[in-house]
Amino acid sequence: MVPAAWLAGEAELRVQREIVGQQVHRLLDEVAAELAAARQPVATYRLQLHEGFTFDGAAAIARYLAELGITDLYTSPILTAAPGSMHGYDVIDYGTINPELGGAEGYERLASALHEAGLGHVLDIVPNHMGVGSGNALWLDLLENGPSAQGSKFFDIEWHPVKEELAGKVLVPILGDPYGAVLERGEIQLELHEGAFRVRYYDHVFPVNPRSYGQILGHRIEELEKKLGKSEALDELKSIIFVLEHMPSRHEQDPARQEERRREKEVVKRRVAALCASSAAVREHLEENVRIFNGTQGKPRSFDLLDKLLDAQAYRLAHWRVSSEEINYRRFFDINSLAAVRMEDPEVFEHAHRLPLRLLAEGKINGLRVDHPDGLAYPRRYFRLLQDARILQRAETRAQQRGLSWGEMEAEVREELRQSSDPRLQRPLYVVAEKILGRTETLPASWAVAGTTGYDFVNSLNGIFVARENAEKLQKIYFRFIHGTIDFADLVYQKKKLILYTAMASEMNLLARQLNRISEGNRWTRDFTLYALRSALIEVIACFPVYRSYLEEPGQVDERDRNYILQAVGCAKRRNPTENVSIYDFIGSILLQKFAAYVEESERPAQHAFAVKLQQVLGPVMAKGLEDTAFYVYNRLVSLNEVGGEPEHFGNTVESFHEQNGQRARKWPRSLLATATHDTKRGEDTRVRIDALSELPEEWRKTAIAFARRTEKLRREVDGRYAPDRNEQMLLLQTLLGAWPLRLEELPLLRDRLIPYIIKAAKEAKTNTSWIQEDQRWEEALRAYVEGLFALPLRHPLWKGLQPFAERICEIGMHNSLSQVVLKIASPGVPDFYQGTELWDLSLVDPDNRRPVDFDARKRILEDLRASSLSRDELARELYSSWRDGRIKLFLTHAALQTRKDRSSVFAGGGYLPLAPEGARASNLCAFARTGPDEDIAIAVAPRLVAALLDDGRLPPERFSGTFVPVPGLKTGAVLQDAFTGKERTVTERGLAVDQLFSTLPVALLTTGRG
Repeated sequence: MVPAAWLAGEAELRVQREIVGQQVHRLLDEVAAELAAARQPVATYRLQLHEGFTFDGAAAIARYLAELGITDLYTSPILTAAPGSMHGYDVIDYGTINPELGGAEGYERLASALHEAGLGHVLDIVPNHMGVGSGNALWLDLLENGPSAQGSKFFDIEWHPVKEELAGKVLVPILGDPYGAVLERGEIQLELHEGAFRVRYYDHVFPVNPRSYGQILGHRIEELEKKLGKSEALDELKSIIFVLEHMPSRHEQDPARQEERRREKEVVKRRVAALCASSAAVREHLEENVRIFNGTQGKPRSFDLLDKLLDAQAYRLAHWRVSSEEINYRRFFDINSLAAVRMEDPEVFEHAHRLPLRLLAEGKINGLRVDHPDGLAYPRRYFRLLQDARILQRAETRAQQRGLSWGEMEAEVREELRQSSDPRLQRPLYVVAEKILGRTETLPASWAVAGTTGYDFVNSLNGIFVARENAEKLQKIYFRFIHGTIDFADLVYQKKKLILYTAMASEMNLLARQLNRISEGNRWTRDFTLYALRSALIEVIACFPVYRSYLEEPGQVDERDRNYILQAVGCAKRRNPTENVSIYDFIGSILLQKFAAYVEESERPAQHAFAVKLQQVLGPVMAKGLEDTAFYVYNRLVSLNEVGGEPEHFGNTVESFHEQNGQRARKWPRSLLATATHDTKRGEDTRVRIDALSELPEEWRKTAIAFARRTEKLRREVDGRYAPDRNEQMLLLQTLLGAWPLRLEELPLLRDRLIPYIIKAAKEAKTNTSWIQEDQRWEEALRAYVEGLFALPLRHPLWKGLQPFAERICEIGMHNSLSQVVLKIASPGVPDFYQGTELWDLSLVDPDNRRPVDFDARKRILEDLRASSLSRDELARELYSSWRDGRIKLFLTHAALQTRKDRSSVFAGGGYLPLAPEGARASNLCAFARTGPDEDIAIAVAPRLVAALLDDGRLPPERFSGTFVPVPGLKTGAVLQDAFTGKERTVTERGLAVDQLFSTLPVALLTTGRG
């Protein structure tokens, strides 16, 4: 018989569980409702914060941004970064707000200003990597304590690399010359600071392993004994040395012993500091030892003590140039000062996100932009953790407010959340991912994000301003100009291999070593040599068709990624027909997680781990090989050489643009819509100007030939070649036309921007010079060429011949820009504006696009526009006629954003309807409708490919006589209002008459009468 008391107890427990279950369900339902009602960005404005533009600078423009129509400020990272950082992506402390931006107090002022202006804040965060250096406590902990450091779990270190001398150490490639030379010049110096020994190399400071303190403390101790005799100070010194000799080593893996080491080392530092303070004799003795260790220049043997001390550290200082193959920590791309973080570790995740989550809880931020998720081991898992962290945060707060015990119910809440299918709990937090998508690639549907940061939109929209029918003509012009041909696909393949053999050689060595351990562990694959595995890996990675594939769970590869892996392996086989194909099959089987029968169950975790590591390398290799190299070599039409772009595909059809917009409306309606970012290759208006060249192939051919002929004498011979080469000239000329100033008298000012640009471009191309192997003579020749160009008077045939063509490109580009503004703001998604781009943005790649912005001028323009006594139609007409001052762009931006805010039901969640213009100029238009409830509608109509339509730089409306935009669902006689001119437009039997739409401005944004 079961005791009655036991049955009663079971029943009581069951009732308690049911009560907790009901409480959990109710709690999550409340949280879901709360988060579903949270504010969502409608239009964002990106600011780059740094010590020259701080929180106070941002706060000062909050009211202006709100009046412009922006709903959310969107900033670069604000956590404490490396000193002097101009971008914030080199975070060194996850727990504090950057003091150079104004610190916590400065941020409070910004948060208050945003709140008063009614603005939200979307914050950029950097989970993939940290800046490493003297200010990063986690990194210093790693360098001091090696594998036993608390910081060791944060960084992706290979503690057992190929080179045995690096076992248990981190290679730190910061020396300007080989180690021996730097050491014997006395540039590496030992220091004693507040009881701790450290090593200094200029501004770089490294901790000394406490267990090696004995080498310094015990040096010449017999001399100190003679001097002091029997003394408490000497006994204390010997006691410290004894403790150090018995301190757990930096290789210790037992948690209790690691904790003992952490505790004891700090005690030792305090004891040394106290001893130096109380005993002048000991202090002088140690100071002299430090001097002895630092050696004497000209006496090589005098540096032996310091050399031996450095050998006992958890790091190995090395020459930055020659050590690239041996770096044993994963980096952000090839940047030695940015070390990758193991965000897949729950403790690391919690530590890194504590402050952003607190700002979310306080209502100071309402969204996140996640930098470089392709560097993470498990991006899908990361985004899910981020969303769950926000949900759990709100659940805990609500539970505490209701007097519930969070400790008792947290596990139940987590389990309920894991199983929940409530759509409100899938993506409640606004998160956008900096994911670079290929032309036919889509964002993984399993990612718990609102969308991307908008590079896909940049290329989709930009492509419709390119005359696709002239692709072959532009190609012939280009190839004839450079006296050669370039196969773009092969160029990308070769440049990715170049990156793998040079800038990212260390990552390849670590991967090859990892793969070699796997192959050696099985008799079926042990015959593959380390060299062969490395070579095959390089081939597969170079052939990979997208930025990366994703392997979130062991043994699970979805169809999308399976196809990419098969493409890469197949391409590698085709490019290496004489190689043993089984080595590619071996790599492919690991990536596909298709384990052969001979692979034991125990071997599979290592294969999964390798596949994940390889995928983390794919993105950086693509970015470096494609964006940062091939894009500076293939110069057919450089406006197509944009992040996420594929310049071998010449432009985009309007039909494809509609398809991409429609897909975004259905699947990612809150994705950002960018046309410029801090990382784009050129400004948004520079880009669409260069697009205009595609419409004028014959004029472009003649201009390019004349430019080359008239500047031939400015070129210099360098080692039998002429600088700039023809490819560099082609890039320079397109850039000159794209950035051509709006007032001719400002042309000389362009010189000082073009010089650093063309030198940077040449280094990125890695053809005649590079960042690693600089050719100073070539770079000086490039500088002299640009200086010589601008030294020519404006009456010179070069400028007189170029100016009319440049002016025409400016006029076409202006119309492209106006269309770009309207189509961007009206498209599905969240329009994003990079700082300053509400006026003309004729910038180049960074650092040119990060120049100070004159916000006072923009404020005045907006104030004047809003206070104008002219009717909206008269104002629009006046702004179009004086387009060079940029006010027309700010006017359109302001009016369109206000319309978007006023019609949130149409733009935020409404439908997308492509419109098909009819008539002679149908192909010169892009038009679509956004539909909302109760037949509410907004219609955008914008011209494209206008070169042949312009008359004296303007687009006469009569060019579109007989061209109409039919609007399904709108009855004949329906009246719409133009958001820019205020004019009413009536729907005819054929639709909207385009010549009437463009009677004042060459763009239109129409809405039904309801506000």
